[in-house]
Amino acid sequence: MRLDKNWIKRLGAGAVFGLIACGLARAAALPVTAELEKDQVTIRVGGKLFTRYLFGPKEKYPHFYPVIGPLSGRSVTVRGAQPYPHHRSLFLGCDRVNGGNYWQQGLERGQIVAVETRLARKGDRAAVIEQRCRWQRPGQRPVFDDQRRITISAPAPDLRALDFEFVLTALQPARILRSNHAWFAARMAPDLAVKGGGHLVNAEGADGEKATFGKRSPWMDAWGRRPEGVEGLAILTHPDNPWHPCTWFTRDYGFFSPSPMYWLPGGELRLDTGKSLRLKYRVIVHGGKLTKEAIQALLARWTAKEGEPGGKR
Repeated sequence: MRLDKNWIKRLGAGAVFGLIACGLARAAALPVTAELEKDQVTIRVGGKLFTRYLFGPKEKYPHFYPVIGPLSGRSVTVRGAQPYPHHRSLFLGCDRVNGGNYWQQGLERGQIVAVETRLARKGDRAAVIEQRCRWQRPGQRPVFDDQRRITISAPAPDLRALDFEFVLTALQPARILRSNHAWFAARMAPDLAVKGGGHLVNAEGADGEKATFGKRSPWMDAWGRRPEGVEGLAILTHPDNPWHPCTWFTRDYGFFSPSPMYWLPGGELRLDTGKSLRLKYRVIVHGGKLTKEAIQALLARWTAKEGEPGGKR
């Protein structure tokens, strides 16, 4: 089965994802390779740079940057941009945890530190990163032991998938106060943000901050038009997650996050020592506009774990 780079545009996203869902387009998947260095993992798709997972000692928290779009060769995400330059592309963090801040600038306020990183799988159909982190700040006992597994694949020429599993285990009683800075998030490049002419769409078809802020949805897709064509990034949430389908914190400047923390009943979340918070997300980086049906097919395939790159756990 040989398909050129314009196959999705000719067939249409719905038809292509139908083929993928039933396993008939497996030959269209691109090879993925991973290289572990001292403080980063470099991921290539089809021999070209796709992303880097950065976790050096001066980073506030591990994050992916750049996240290269399949069509343009430029990142669909950004880090260090105004407003709020502390956002780091594609990441997980949280503010107001036992008096610490694991989101905004200042390592002394709190830092998610990589303790151990390994490649469980270096490539072929997928690469798998396994990492252990600690949420810590100077002079204080660590709050969380953070175990994460990230599977990266390219199921079609114009698609990239990053599947995240986080297990945060409290090392002491953890109290997290109401905040708009919490858990998984993405910060889009300015030209793909709503303010740059892009779109931020949920499963109900609502578009933009005003229509999506505080709304529940199993996924959201941020996309816009570049000279090379449409590019975007969708975040899908797993049905096993607490609060599913989650409320979303959205901003027209390009930030979006499936987070319940701004709307917490009672204004806080508590975890006793030894208790764990488990979170799963799928990120789809796409070239070409995705239909609602296409995203739903990707969500169903991920949650069913049928034939997933990286295998069952």
